[in-house]
Amino acid sequence: MRFLSRRLVMPNDLNYANSLFGGRALEWIDEEAAIYAICQLETNCLVTKHIGEISFESAAMQGDVVEFGLETKKVGRTSITVTCLVRNKATKKTICLADDIVFVQVDAETRLPIPHGKTLEVLEQQTKVEIDTLNM
Repeated sequence: MRFLSRRLVMPNDLNYANSLFGGRALEWIDEEAAIYAICQLETNCLVTKHIGEISFESAAMQGDVVEFGLETKKVGRTSITVTCLVRNKATKKTICLADDIVFVQVDAETRLPIPHGKTLEVLEQQTKVEIDTLNM
């Protein structure tokens, strides 16, 4: 799993108990997972189809830096399924795990699903090339 993004928990992200509001965490997860899927499939014509099991494990408090780990779980003809792990950057303690987040590529005009032409193997190779390029 690659940890690709971070956010700082600010006062407006807190619930009544002064910890990260679950709804804000879900908003961040959907956005981070969408960006990941967009980069993987090289298109921004994607919609969130499904978010499976969500498990909140520990609290994040104001001032905590949280990071988002993402990985591709499955690739379909028109879809990509990803997992997102949110953890505390300093302690590495899991805050939340969102599994089976499904995005579907759609036609920009008709909004109907269309094939993206990618396979899990192609995406794994694409990621390897990207990592190798970063480690110049």
